[in-house]
Amino acid sequence: MRRIDAGLMGLVGLLIGAVVIGVFRFGLPGSEPRPAAQSLAAAMGPSDDADAYARVTGPRALSFPADHGAHPDHRTEWWYFTGNLTSESGDDYGFQLTLFRTALAPEAKDRPSDWATRQVWMGHFAVTDLARGEHRAAERYQRGALGLAGATTRPVRVWMDDWEIRSDDPDTLFPLTIKADDPQTGIAVDLAIDAARPHVLQGDAGYSQKGEDPANASRYYSYTRLAAEGEVAFADSTASVTGSAWLDREWSTSALDADQAGWDWFALQLEDGRDLMVYRLRRNDGETDRHSAGILVEPDGSSRTLTAEDFRLTAQRYWTSPRTGSRYPVAWELRLPEEGMTLVVEARLDDQEMPTTVRYWEGAVAVEGTASGVGYLEMTGY
Repeated sequence: MRRIDAGLMGLVGLLIGAVVIGVFRFGLPGSEPRPAAQSLAAAMGPSDDADAYARVTGPRALSFPADHGAHPDHRTEWWYFTGNLTSESGDDYGFQLTLFRTALAPEAKDRPSDWATRQVWMGHFAVTDLARGEHRAAERYQRGALGLAGATTRPVRVWMDDWEIRSDDPDTLFPLTIKADDPQTGIAVDLAIDAARPHVLQGDAGYSQKGEDPANASRYYSYTRLAAEGEVAFADSTASVTGSAWLDREWSTSALDADQAGWDWFALQLEDGRDLMVYRLRRNDGETDRHSAGILVEPDGSSRTLTAEDFRLTAQRYWTSPRTGSRYPVAWELRLPEEGMTLVVEARLDDQEMPTTVRYWEGAVAVEGTASGVGYLEMTGY
């Protein structure tokens, strides 16, 4: 849902509090434990002013390239890339680049300042060097004014300072380039991305309902198999890489119910050519919410939506963060009985916790069982 839907769904809504209190830093491995994380579920639930924003209440036809760009009348939105890459020497990397937009108010106020804006942006960027066994992450905030951050179409460009998603074709999204560089952590990516198959619409024609209220939903589509090549930098080395990536696009005003605590989101690319995304919404009582869902994409691009009844997730192994004390399930059994599919999904590195303002676990995973492959797993609310 990525977030969540799937995804991370909820990180963007927390921009408001983070920006107001001036949170512009995060702990690196080895730093002191941080205070308790802010609540994703509360941030993604309905707010008192939700009805003043545009809300997602049912299916509608998507229009491209317009819907590759921003939807400023909705409260939250994200462009979410993850992927697994391999260097010419055989070293493996995982990466995540996500740009989040959130509206601070339903309508713009008339202010005589070039700095004035009702849109703020948050970026999360991470690289996992699997040969080193190390994960590094960066976070930044920016206002949607003075060209510091924003989104345009024809051609599509989404950016925060020098973090950028850019297409050079005014009529299509692909091919595109993604770039991010964080000198403080020593990580960078410069990747050319192209679509290996068309996008898929999540849920009901792109309407992804997450809660009992039909307006607790998002507009959601994905490119589940992208070809990637370029360069990855980690610490003191730069490698030429190729591999696969995944893009989730989502926007909403409220997405979760008050009794939902978090989610587990899986985006898997299998060697037999199929792609599988499932997310489990967890309720406060620990049970799986009935709005959990997913999609199975065939090699020819056809797809089948999945309901909560179509898959079973069972945690197999846990890892506890030495920084935060959060205990994450980092190995899972995923069963799709009707497909005859039983998969073991396991972290390629246990410590892929994002030490950002809102803590969560997001990292590269390996898949074995009735099918093998790679993917990304996101876990919130632990």
